[in-house]
This record gives sequence, C-alpha cells and structure tokens, in this order.
Amino acid sequence: MESGILIKRRIAQICTILLFSLPLLSFKPKHDYHVSVTQMQYNAASRSFEVSIRIFTDDLEKALSQSHSKQRFVIRDNDQNDRFVEEYIRKSFVLTDSQKKNTPFKYVGKEQEADATWVYLEIPFQGPLNGCKLLNVTLMEVFDDQVNMTNVKFQSEKKTFLFKKGQTSHLL
Repeated sequence: MESGILIKRRIAQICTILLFSLPLLSFKPKHDYHVSVTQMQYNAASRSFEVSIRIFTDDLEKALSQSHSKQRFVIRDNDQNDRFVEEYIRKSFVLTDSQKKNTPFKYVGKEQEADATWVYLEIPFQGPLNGCKLLNVTLMEVFDDQVNMTNVKFQSEKKTFLFKKGQTSHLL
C-alpha cells in the first residue's frame, strides 16, 4: 500500500515538472547580435558569381513582415515564401557594373539550417571587378546594429567587406 502512494507521488512530481517545462521547450532564444554572412565566389566555367547569404530566420521573417503590411511570415523549407524572399533580396543586395548598371541575378532558392536561412543566387558576370560596386542593406531597415559581412572570391583574389549603417556599399 505504501509503495503505491510513493509511486503516485512520484508520478505527480514528474507531471508537475513536465507541465512547467513545456513552455521552456517551445522557447526560441533570441540572438543579441544582428549579422548576415554572404559568400560570393566566382565560377569561371559558368562566368558567374555563386552567392550564398546566411540570415537569421527570425530576422528575415521580421523584415518580410515589415515590408508587407505586418503580414506574418514563417520561413521553412518548401513553404510558399520564395517570391517574397526573392523580392526582398533584389532590393537589398545589388551588384552594379563599372557602367553603374545593376547586374541582374537569378534567385536559385533558399534552405533552412537550424536558426538560419540560406539564400542562394547566381549572378552572371564578365570582365574585371574594377569599378563594380556592391550594395548590401539586408535587414538594415529593421535593426540599427545590423552588420552584413560579405566575402568575395574572384579568381585568385579574396576580399571581405563589412556593410553597416553609414557604409552600405563598397567598391569591389
């Protein structure tokens, strides 16, 4: 009889612990910094830059929401948000050539990774980088402390650029 009471108490304790732990399991920690990382690598065979942009998913969702009348966005693989992500990236990530013309790019897609979203682009490119300019204002309208680090590899050259408020474009 006594062991039955102990078992019931133990079960009650476990249920109480689980009940108070559930909100913690659904808690999504926020990050204290706002940064994106972009890799731009030139592929000589295809004469194009292969671009991958890593953005915190919750930050991207917030940016899309702000640019679409507070509509709620949830970014996941195989969702219906590619057109919104593409539209946003086309406005915030722009490569101009030496004649100051925007270089068109192909949106390849996006992919989820833990708390981040990878956005993939392909930018056809011929000629030297001299005179080309890159604008990267991704998420800067959302966060004042946003920093966008961009690594550019063109032929044998490797350069890293930091984009932030007050320094939103760089000559490549």
